[in-house]
Amino acid sequence: MIKRVQSWLNREDRQTPVEISPDNIPRHVAIIMDGNGRWAKRRGLPRIVGHQNGMKAVKRATIAADELGIQYLTMYAFSTENWKRPKEEVDFLMRLPEEFLALELDDLIAKNVQVKMMGDADALPSFTRRAMEEAVARTENNTGLILNFALNYGARKELEDCMRAMGEDIQAGLLSPEQITADLIDSRLLSGGLPDPDLLIRTSGEMRLSNFMLWQLAYSELWFTDVLWPEFNKEHLLEAVAEYQRRSRRYGGLK
Repeated sequence: MIKRVQSWLNREDRQTPVEISPDNIPRHVAIIMDGNGRWAKRRGLPRIVGHQNGMKAVKRATIAADELGIQYLTMYAFSTENWKRPKEEVDFLMRLPEEFLALELDDLIAKNVQVKMMGDADALPSFTRRAMEEAVARTENNTGLILNFALNYGARKELEDCMRAMGEDIQAGLLSPEQITADLIDSRLLSGGLPDPDLLIRTSGEMRLSNFMLWQLAYSELWFTDVLWPEFNKEHLLEAVAEYQRRSRRYGGLK
C-alpha cells in the first residue's frame, strides 16, 4: 500500500504529491545540519540567530522522523573542527544543547524518544556535558526513536581512537590481527550498537561529508538539498525519503 502525502516542498509550481511506501522507510537517517549562518546572513541577522532557528528545525525533524517510523536519527550538531570558529559563536553553540533539552526533554520523554550522544564528551564544557548526561539518563529506558547527537564528533578521530585501542589490545595480547573484522570495528566505533545510516541528508547545497561517519556511510544513500537548515521541515524529509525509495541499493552487487 502506498501512503500518499501531499507536499508542496516550498515550490509553487510543484503539484505532484510525494508518495511514501510504509514498507521501505529508512531505518537510520543521518543529517548534516548546514546553513544556519547563511540563513541569518541573508536576513541581516547575527549567526547565533541562525543557530537558534536551527534548534527549532531539530525538533521538527525529530517529530517528522518519529511520525514516519524512522528508528534512528543522528544529527551532526558540532564537529571536532568547529572549535576553529570565533569564540563567541562556539560559546553560544555549547549552550544550545542545554537550552534545547531544557525546553524539549519532557516532550521527548513523552514521545518515548531515547537520547544518545557520540563524540568526545570530555572536551565539552561541564554545562554541556551535564545537559547531555541528564538527557541520556532520563531517556535510557525509552523504546521509541533513538535521537543520536554527534557532538564534538569527528570521523577521523573516531577511527584513530579505534585503531589505537585495538593496537594496544594487540600489544597486551588481548587481540590478534586475525580477529580484526568489520564487525569488530563497528562495535568499537562511537556509533557501536546503531545500524549504519541508510540515508544521509545534507542541507544548504554543500556536497561533502565534512568528516562525518566516514566508516558508517560506506553504502548509505546520499541526498543533498539547497534548503538551509533553519528552513528544513517535514516536507523536505518526505522528499528525501521518497528519493531514497526510488533508488536501488545493491551494496556493490547486482539485482
